[in-house]
Amino acid sequence: MNSGVWAITFDLIREALARRWILALLLAMTLVLGGMSLGLSVEVVDGALAATRLFGTSLDNDIRAADVALRPVFEAAAYVIFYGGLCFGILACSDFVPSLLAPGRIEHLLSLPVRRSALIIGTYGGVFLVMAGLAAYGALGFTVVLGLKTGVWTPRLLAAALLAVITFAAIFGVMVTAAVFVRSSALSALAGGALCLAGLFSGNRDQLLPMFEPGKERTAFEIFCVFFPPVAAIARAAGDLAASLPIDRDLLLRQLAGLLLFGAAAVAVGIWRFEQKDF
Repeated sequence: MNSGVWAITFDLIREALARRWILALLLAMTLVLGGMSLGLSVEVVDGALAATRLFGTSLDNDIRAADVALRPVFEAAAYVIFYGGLCFGILACSDFVPSLLAPGRIEHLLSLPVRRSALIIGTYGGVFLVMAGLAAYGALGFTVVLGLKTGVWTPRLLAAALLAVITFAAIFGVMVTAAVFVRSSALSALAGGALCLAGLFSGNRDQLLPMFEPGKERTAFEIFCVFFPPVAAIARAAGDLAASLPIDRDLLLRQLAGLLLFGAAAVAVGIWRFEQKDF
């Protein structure tokens, strides 16, 4: 990666950290983690969870192994990070590319000794790093709070957060391309939301197929699912991974490879269109 790409990437990160959306999310996450740390009381005896209280209210008094008892908690946290991160990323990052293409700013950037492709790649990379940092902060903070309270330390929630970031990277690739074709934050967010929704159908294909009678409609649905990343399937894998449940690693690796190719192809289309535009 050349110096021009890095310059654009770091400039976007500085811009993102100055935005109220990002700062508000960081503050909210910090407050939630702080509230959990102060209000959650967990009694662990010889590795077994004896009692749990949240702000003095008893939640569970069944004696179970601590790592087993916390599986649903980690699974729920993985789903919150996954879908919450996707929704926040789509809304908060939809105007980065349109602002890059704003009159005055784009002419200034093009006057610099930076290739056009570096502008798109740097913007894409900056958003990816920002979302990766936010996901890691939430996952690591949650893991540390529960680790200090229960003695159960696991990196699985961080791995689940990584799946969420990779999924968002593919979605944001489409958002970048949409914004390059039409400089509109609303259209960029709409493209990201539509892709996320299509990914829910694609990821639940096996569950939804029995609802269709054999014929054209079922075939059309199967073809539809082929063209979109299986967002729901990746989310389930993130939840199962965080909860220490068995997963099909070969299938997950294929799905992740497909996500990366999908995102790279979308960004490549955006770069191609950007190279053709006159400013």
